Amino acid sequence: MLSRVADSLYWMSRYFERATHCSRVLEANYSLMLNPGKLSTEQRWQNIMGHLGLEGEAVKMEPQAAIMKLMSDTQLPSSIVSCITSARENASQVREQISSEMWERLNQLYHEVIHTAANMYSDSDVLRLFMAVREGGYKFIGVTDASMNHGEGWHFIQFGKYIERTSALPLLLDAVYSAQQGADDLDWVNLLTSCSAFEAYCKVYTADLKPEQVAEFLLLNPEFPYTARYATEKMQHALEGIRRTTPGRKFSDIERIAGRIYSSLAYAEIDDIMSRDFERFLGSIIEQCQSLHSAVHAAYIDYPIETAFEA
Repeated sequence: MLSRVADSLYWMSRYFERATHCSRVLEANYSLMLNPGKLSTEQRWQNIMGHLGLEGEAVKMEPQAAIMKLMSDTQLPSSIVSCITSARENASQVREQISSEMWERLNQLYHEVIHTAANMYSDSDVLRLFMAVREGGYKFIGVTDASMNHGEGWHFIQFGKYIERTSALPLLLDAVYSAQQGADDLDWVNLLTSCSAFEAYCKVYTADLKPEQVAEFLLLNPEFPYTARYATEKMQHALEGIRRTTPGRKFSDIERIAGRIYSSLAYAEIDDIMSRDFERFLGSIIEQCQSLHSAVHAAYIDYPIETAFEA
């Protein structure tokens, strides 16, 4: 596979996952903001907005204005509109590699998001955009699995999705837990809802909302698709698929970094994580994901021409 094709498939998947993650977090916080009996702490709100790409700007903005900016600002790279647009642009460059059904779903969602974002006048319009991204995300992921050959290109798509998920969750947890003083049950429901995990959590722990149990579920649960442990395992499977379909490339660094990320979650216990430096643990996962991205990029995207002849 050409490096530009692998790069476009990878970034199409990452941008799409980034858009759906942003939509889930914003939808959960928007609902919380509309609850007249609940006001999250200012610091926690600012942390979450910073995690989504606003950082210092969030301090000066009203919550609703910040949410609108993260939804529809075409000049903000992390906004939903920008991420869906970037995913579509990457997909357009590899139309011959993806299925026609994938392109139709992504193109349909793009036009729906652009139209809705340009015509938001009420709370119902905002919620309609969230619903469009949520349902569009499920459809795109489903049609990708069902209509595309599960070869090298599909593995790059899976890798992009799961490395984005593995990177985004620790950032979200850091934003919430670093300002958890004063948090109540609604805040923990909000965090779980941001990961589509509230019902799944309740099936494991019932409705007993404790910060340690929420962290344990979102980080270490091996069965739910939006946990870090699950995502790292799927990420390893995708990398193994890439290695099998592209022999001859240097894979040792990639294997070592991916194995380290997986081991840090597969063999960890939440009591040990929480009793030490929770923020540092989350930071180490983020840093290792960045290292893994660089290693994969060096091996499959931006490699010397001599490497291609050797393979």
